[in-house]
Amino acid sequence: MDPRRHPLVIVVGGGGVGKTTLAAAIGLASAHAGDDTLVMTFDPSLRLKDALGVGDEAINEETPVASHTAGRLWASLLDARTTFDRLIHRYAPDEAAGQRILTNRFYDRLSGNLAGALEYMASERLFEVADEGLHDRVVLDTPPTRQAIDFLGAPERIVSFLDSGALRIALKPWFDDQGKLKATSRLGILGRNVESFLDRMVGLELLRDMAEFFQAFAPLFEGFRERALQVQDLLKSPRTLFILVSGPGSGRVADTLFFARRLTEAGYNLGPIVVNRVHPLLKPVHPATKTEGHRLLSWLGRRDHEGVAELRDLVGDSHPVVEIPLLPDEPTDLKSLSALGELFESRLDEELSGRGTPS
Repeated sequence: MDPRRHPLVIVVGGGGVGKTTLAAAIGLASAHAGDDTLVMTFDPSLRLKDALGVGDEAINEETPVASHTAGRLWASLLDARTTFDRLIHRYAPDEAAGQRILTNRFYDRLSGNLAGALEYMASERLFEVADEGLHDRVVLDTPPTRQAIDFLGAPERIVSFLDSGALRIALKPWFDDQGKLKATSRLGILGRNVESFLDRMVGLELLRDMAEFFQAFAPLFEGFRERALQVQDLLKSPRTLFILVSGPGSGRVADTLFFARRLTEAGYNLGPIVVNRVHPLLKPVHPATKTEGHRLLSWLGRRDHEGVAELRDLVGDSHPVVEIPLLPDEPTDLKSLSALGELFESRLDEELSGRGTPS
């Protein structure tokens, strides 16, 4: 339950709940505690890049952060295309085979836009750094997907795709040496008409690029499949702990419970559930002095605290629910990130001690 006891920490949640900033703060707190820590994040805001003191040189590379902590801190800005390219180089049987894929126009579209590619590359990069074993702790901020569960299902989808009949069909030699469809080349004028129709409806150039890509990619399938299975094992390992981040309010409770149930039922090790950016409860004031702003903030405070109470009641003793208040300003430097990390750890300690769990 305590992320400070796990070498791999994965922060999941929907978009806009502050999980990227929280992941950075957790990593910084880990470094303050003396652990050499790597924070990996996708597409962080410029503000967070500035706070960590890193730039584009940190894309897929581990860049030291001048944090003056007891343990060393690194940051890495994950890029799906760079990670995908590196996998191609690793599994290609030779340099020529790798270049055939990397210069293919369909691959250029696929590597950055295929549904699940971003999620899979996040888990793939996590496996790389975990396998290297150069850090005491790795904190991964997952991609900003609508449903955090997309990240977890990415390796399984890769395996299913590589085992599918659709892939075997794609590997068939559909085009001849002149780039003509074999099925229509023997039909004369009728065949040319069919090709013209397909070209207008789908685009033969795209189909040729796809066929060339899958033919060139064939020698790499087994390596990708084996790696995806290893990634699945890592995500379900006891050394990996998930932190689920949610926004405040009763309207978020159902989605949060759904994510939590999916995680645990699938065999993932779920730790704290963090309700982030909770509005404070305002002190009552005389009705004559109430302003519209005060009424709105009072309503938001009641809504958020009722939502936290409802979530605690429904979660019970299964997972600690950590409440993080709405801060006056988002962290913009290492000092404010450190403060957020300390706040998270103090609230976590309160939850764990209240449950009789050693921190």
